[in-house]
Amino acid sequence: MDGTPEEITTLVGREVYSNNGVFVGEVDDVRLNLDETAVTGLALGGINDELFGDRIEPGRGVIVPYRWVRAVGDIILVNDVVERMKGADDEEEVAV
Repeated sequence: MDGTPEEITTLVGREVYSNNGVFVGEVDDVRLNLDETAVTGLALGGINDELFGDRIEPGRGVIVPYRWVRAVGDIILVNDVVERMKGADDEEEVAV
């Protein structure tokens, strides 16, 4: 990227993969902190049932903290969600 700011709406619809190449889901929406004018999370739908099937109800999505994002391009790469899910006991880590 050339450093030119993009609209956050360009994130919606992008596929999200872990840095190990595992499909996580597709961005349905973004969570914003209006006080800091910053994106704080990605609301994912169409999520990978193998990763989240036993943790959430069918038809629900997850919010991945934006600090997990490693790269944004044609797709979005996040830290290895499988490892995070195994250790996430805290609602802040993955909001369901």
